[in-house]
Amino acid sequence: LNYTGQADAAANTPALLSSRALFNPNLEGGWFLAVIQIVNNITILAIVLTDTALLREREHGTLDHLLVLPLTALEIMLAKIWSNMLVVVLCTWISLEVVVKWALGVPLAGSLTLFLLVTALYLFASTALGIFLATLARSTPQFGLLAIPVIIPMLLLSGGSTPLDSMPEWLQWVMQCSPSTHFVSLSAAILFRDAGVEVVWPDLLALTTIGLVFFAIALARFRKSLAS
Repeated sequence: LNYTGQADAAANTPALLSSRALFNPNLEGGWFLAVIQIVNNITILAIVLTDTALLREREHGTLDHLLVLPLTALEIMLAKIWSNMLVVVLCTWISLEVVVKWALGVPLAGSLTLFLLVTALYLFASTALGIFLATLARSTPQFGLLAIPVIIPMLLLSGGSTPLDSMPEWLQWVMQCSPSTHFVSLSAAILFRDAGVEVVWPDLLALTTIGLVFFAIALARFRKSLAS
């Protein structure tokens, strides 16, 4: 009877639910914020650096010197993207090792090599977007006015500052067309959850597709601007 009474008492005891945060047990907000600041800097540099240089070459007439050489618009554009990509990827690696891991003490469990490869892919997409904006502008100040309405939503609505789940559903669908949304998701998955390619391939595929579309549009506009 005593055993039966104890069993009945245990059955009537309410269940206690406890939530645990995986990969960040103490909910240190600075961990994610440190990585997001690097992501935001990559976004700004990818769009601004190459494209302001391209506009300055056009303003100073040095772009005409390239047209004299046996170079195609594709080769000129790839050279701009490649040079910018090398510099930003190197700076990203230094920032992760020196600032994030050493100075701030953020534990990065994932593969830095995979993250840097994803960063290069993101730079390809973002730089192509910036070159497209540069073909629409006639001067550097005009490019700044065009770039600000593009950069700010990429920074604020990509999931780094505001969770995508808290946004309206239509806005979530719109932001899926932005490369920064997939890059933020890839950064968190790779660096904090140690996710591999077999886990993050949907975002990788989306980022690659967006980059190719932006590159094709930017190349068509760049050829048209060189011809004119």
